[in-house]
Amino acid sequence: MEQFFTAVANKVSGMAGRPATFIFALAIIIGWALSGPLFLWSDTWQLVVNTGTTIITFLMVFLIQNSQNRDAAAMQAKLDELIRAVDKAREGFVGIEHLTDDEICRLRSALEREVGIATDKQSTTDDSVERLLDRT
Repeated sequence: MEQFFTAVANKVSGMAGRPATFIFALAIIIGWALSGPLFLWSDTWQLVVNTGTTIITFLMVFLIQNSQNRDAAAMQAKLDELIRAVDKAREGFVGIEHLTDDEICRLRSALEREVGIATDKQSTTDDSVERLLDRT
């Protein structure tokens, strides 16, 4: 089921991001607007577009979130591999995406201070994530 959803999500998100899809959606809205006088601007006429756009928006939220989740996970894996592969990189940074928002903010503040204070990058490469968090 997961592979099927991923395949459908990839296909739909790929198609949704194309200029032709935008033009098609715009044409539908223009056609709907032009049909207003034909249907005497009725409640049913308005309900058609409201229902259609609501359903499409509802479904697209899940597809976009799925795409974002996969992109973020792939990017995190790539960054973790770079940290692992670079000799002087602090391996304690692998997995920090699992910290709380407060811990990440404190860590970022400590890193920003470190960059502002340190004249020698080598002097700070041995500090662990925990040591940086303790400094905040």
